[in-house]
Amino acid sequence: MAKALIGYMNSDLRTPARLVAENSRLRARVGELEALVLRLSEENDALAAAHAAALLDLETASMQEMQPA
Repeated sequence: MAKALIGYMNSDLRTPARLVAENSRLRARVGELEALVLRLSEENDALAAAHAAALLDLETASMQEMQPA
């Protein structure tokens, strides 16, 4: 039983090179996700500005219709 546990524990240990590779992979993934968040935030800001402009145009058009001739 002890040999089985020791063998299990030794196989679970990660080599330093593998840790470095996994760490760099995770850092790259975090960079990709940060870029995605930034792109989506910029898209959201642009869509919100366009929506606000459309609402303002609609409000301006309805106000002009309400003006007496």
